[in-house]
Parts: sequence; structure tokens; C-alpha cells
Amino acid sequence: MSAVKAGSYVVALDVGGTAMKGGLVGSTGEVLLTDKRATPRAEGPLRVVEAISAFIDDLAEAGQGSPSGVGLAVPGLVTSGTAVYSANIGWKDVPAADFTSLEVPIRLGHDVRTGGLAERVLGAGRAEPDFLFLPIGTGIAGAMIIAGEPYGGSAGWGGEIGHIPVFPEGERCACGQVGCLETYASAASVARRYGERRSRATSVGGLSAPSSSGSGRPIAPGGTGMEPAAGGFGRPIAPGGAGMEAVAGGSGTVVASAEDVVALAMRGDPDASTVWDEALEALSLALASYTLLLDPSSIVIGGGLAEAGPALFEPLAERLESRLTFRAVPPLRRAALGMSAGMLGAALLGWQAAGIPDAGATWALDVLRSPSVP
Repeated sequence: MSAVKAGSYVVALDVGGTAMKGGLVGSTGEVLLTDKRATPRAEGPLRVVEAISAFIDDLAEAGQGSPSGVGLAVPGLVTSGTAVYSANIGWKDVPAADFTSLEVPIRLGHDVRTGGLAERVLGAGRAEPDFLFLPIGTGIAGAMIIAGEPYGGSAGWGGEIGHIPVFPEGERCACGQVGCLETYASAASVARRYGERRSRATSVGGLSAPSSSGSGRPIAPGGTGMEPAAGGFGRPIAPGGAGMEAVAGGSGTVVASAEDVVALAMRGDPDASTVWDEALEALSLALASYTLLLDPSSIVIGGGLAEAGPALFEPLAERLESRLTFRAVPPLRRAALGMSAGMLGAALLGWQAAGIPDAGATWALDVLRSPSVP
């Protein structure tokens, strides 16, 4: 990385199970630099801590002068000074100081709540003190924003909406419970459940006939010359996927991700339609319960599944309305910061560590047009 004229800046890092997204963010919210590296999770928790420290050092070296602070968003149980536990990465009770060799203040934050903080200060919840931030990706976790601040509960478990049992007689979740929201509505589960249905169909008599788009053209691998499904993710179904194993769709279609399942559902594929219908039903049940309990001003949905656009938001709003019979449905909003939410939230933590408690309050909305995390 080449040096940049940073002036006063913080190092911000969002650590996930597969990738780390980092950057330098100035005192007025300008994103000066972004970078991305793999998380060496397979090499053990100590190696991950070392990789984080090296990444922070390299980011700081690209700036001019020492950073004012470091903000770090990590998964699992976390306090501002300790990464208490992460089943995903395997560490336990790692002090914040172990993540950097720099002699600067550092603050840790839960990955999802840090993304929610960014949406609260900079994004879709900027003017709303009480809302749910719900990123739907490989898994589902929520950030409860209450009175303007992310709320983690008494022991840091607050927001685990993905493990609310929505179908008591349903599938067993990896967490050990039965019928969890995440088992039906996460992006990984949508792709998995469709693949399982197609595998069963194949074993009892072959694949069904191809579904057709509105123009009469069947879905086919590769997607050449095909239009995306209405309300879908804006791309044709194609081989390959973001870390998900490909499964067989109608007429041999290669389905790699939840995106493909939603597109197939919009074109009338019966198995995809069933899987997507159950995902929407599970989401509506969980969000109705959340709404009745905490009365959010809005629900901000992010993560990869939010890219489904109207295919997600319109039927989900209708189902919520049918469940919330005596009160208005909170608006469903699409997250504004996309994949940059975690890194921008970490930047806010970095400025808080540096002694700026209201960091971001005066940042211009141009921050939303800053360079995105690669």
C-alpha cells in the first residue's frame, strides 16, 4: 500500500470468519484507504490475532504519522476491551492490546452491533433512535439500537434473533435448537434447503422441466443473454458462488447461492418458491415478535439477501402487516452502507477510543459515497 496524506485518522478493521476489511478514516469521515485480507482461521486463533496486528500495522504505515486510535469489530462475545469468546475463530479472553503493537488507544466492538452503530450514525437509521439492524448473510444476527446506542444485553448475547425458534417442529439448527430463524432464512440456508429439495427430486425420478422467464426462455447455466428475474439481484443465474457449494436447479441449472434461488422463485420454479416462501414466513414471524416487544421505528435489513430488493421487501412487509393486526408495520429499510458498514462502524469506535464520543455526528453524507471496502 502506498502512503496517503491522512492528517488525523484512525485505523478501522472489520474481522469476519473468512475476510478482514480495513481502512483509514479521517476526522471528518473521509475514507482515505481501504484494503481486504483473508482471515487465517484454519491456522488457529493465535494466528488470527497475529494477522490482525500485522494488518493494523500495515494500514497505519500507509498513513502519515501515528493514528489517533484503532477500532476493531470482531465476532462473538466482546466488550470494549476484550474479545471474550468466538466459536467461529476460536479465541478466548483476548485483551484489546494484543491486537496491535501500536501505542494508541483501541476499542473493540461486536461485528453486527458495530455495523448497526454505523447505520445509526451514518446510514439508514441516521435519524432514528430505536431500530433493528438485521444483516442477512451466511447467518443471521441483529443489532438492537435502543435510545441511539447498540444494546448487547446483560452478558453480550442481545440481538441473537437468528436463533429465535420460528417453527417449533422444524429442522434442527446447528446451535442445537429446533426451527431457528437462521435455519430457514439465512442466505446459506436458502441455498442449502433448495439443494436438498433438488437432490431429493433427482433421487425419485429426475429433475423437473425448466421454468421459463417472462420471455419464454428457460433458465440455463451461464446466463448468457438472459435478463435477471424481476425483483431479483440484478444478475442472471450462473455457475460459481460466494463460498457456497453449487447445487442442481431445474433442467440442470447450476445454483450457487441464495441469489440464484430467489431468481428461480421469481420465475416460478416450484422448489425455489417453496424454499423462499418458508424463508419469508420465518422472517415475518421473528420480526413480528420483535416489533411487538420493542416497538422499533424501523427495521433496517442488510447483508447479501437485502440485494433481493422488492422480492424480499414487498412480500415481507405484506406478511408483517397480516400478523400485526392492531398496529402499524415499522418501515422496512434497506441498509445504506452495504459491505462498508462494519469498517465504518469500527472507525467510529476508533474515534471514540481517541476521546471523540460523538464521532460521526457532523460527518457529511458524502461518507456514503466514499470508496467502498474491496
